[in-house]
Amino acid sequence: MNRPTVTRRQGLTIGAILFGLLAVGLLVDGGRTLFADVTGVISASYLAAAFRFTVPIAFAAMGGIFAEKAGVINIGLEGLLIIGAFGGVAALWGLAATPLGPNVYLAFVLAILASTFVSLLFAIVCIEFKADQIIAGLAVWLIALGFAPFASIVIWERTNSPSVGTFPVWEIPILADLPSVGPLFSATPPVFLLFLAVPFSWYLLNRTPFGMWIEASGEDPKSLDTAGVSVRRVRYAGVLLSGIYCGIGGAGLALTTGQFVGSGETMVDGRGWIGLTAYLIGNYNPIGAFLASFLFAALDALQLQLQQIAGYDVSATLVGIIPYIAVLIVLTFIGRTRMPSAAGKHYESDE
Repeated sequence: MNRPTVTRRQGLTIGAILFGLLAVGLLVDGGRTLFADVTGVISASYLAAAFRFTVPIAFAAMGGIFAEKAGVINIGLEGLLIIGAFGGVAALWGLAATPLGPNVYLAFVLAILASTFVSLLFAIVCIEFKADQIIAGLAVWLIALGFAPFASIVIWERTNSPSVGTFPVWEIPILADLPSVGPLFSATPPVFLLFLAVPFSWYLLNRTPFGMWIEASGEDPKSLDTAGVSVRRVRYAGVLLSGIYCGIGGAGLALTTGQFVGSGETMVDGRGWIGLTAYLIGNYNPIGAFLASFLFAALDALQLQLQQIAGYDVSATLVGIIPYIAVLIVLTFIGRTRMPSAAGKHYESDE
């Protein structure tokens, strides 16, 4: 099976980074020089914030990789993030009234289960009933976008939940006390989980039989079926993994802030769509998807830092469209992402 070369992956990443830096420079109000004050903005605290912002994007991206490489296009990543975010806050709020108390880790697990359940429904519709995967994915997003604020009104009588508590901050002993760089070694559990999930996902896809089945399911399901492996089960596994990853990302976002915001596009605010662009730029590689996710998250964090510290007037709206423009620029001028050959195509077993 054809795999993208190292040179090509590097080209995609470098192109995205260069474009992102250029875009930030252009967004600075009044033509003032960004780099004159950048040393006062780029700090360990800024990088720690960027990693925190990366969590929902990168987990959505990795979830999308597993589903699509298995042959099921899941553009409902945004909806799954919303379910994870709402589920985490609602579970933590509900647990406060039980003998278990407001256990943030249990709420995190329950949120992941909620997102996984929705992804299971999506898988059934697409695999068993052979629904159009794009339409089904849009349905997941739209249903979540309507359900979460509605449920918030039912539970809390408003679209935004009250504060329910947050993850504790974990610190790496000794390293967290280092001057200047200490904030990099203090983070919430989802951030540490992200740094484990990226290499784990890469290894799972590239060094295990399961990863070979996932790739074969999306590239040549007939061969996989001939080898005696159920294409149906592999595709279910890929989609369920997308639900698990999005549950982690959505719950990680909400339980880090301690509140679910259901107004507008909800607190997820397009991060699932950005995750989709991230794995396209990363060419279906978890490491590349993480790097692209970090780039977009860093730009988001940078515009906040520029406003708060350096006094620059940077448009958050314009920063928000950078991922989508980056995909067009990178894929047009640097390389073309090759989708799995059988992605989006239904498969009928000969049995």
